[in-house]
Amino acid sequence: MRLDDRGATGRMICSAKGCRAYAVWALAWNNPKIHPPERRKTWLACDEHRQHLADFLDARGFLRELMPLAAENGE
Repeated sequence: MRLDDRGATGRMICSAKGCRAYAVWALAWNNPKIHPPERRKTWLACDEHRQHLADFLDARGFLRELMPLAAENGE
């Protein structure tokens, strides 16, 4: 996650292009061709874009885990 993934309220923002909705999902992924197996990158998703982003990553074999954002933050 980048620092600019947070909105003015400090809440995380969806990673979908052009979306400014609050994120409620974390999609953990990695590219096995360039990342070691334990490496995880994270995209954030609102409810509207969760399936689209998950399908995009899964079609490429990158999706490792989809979890509610609260679980990602240890809440």
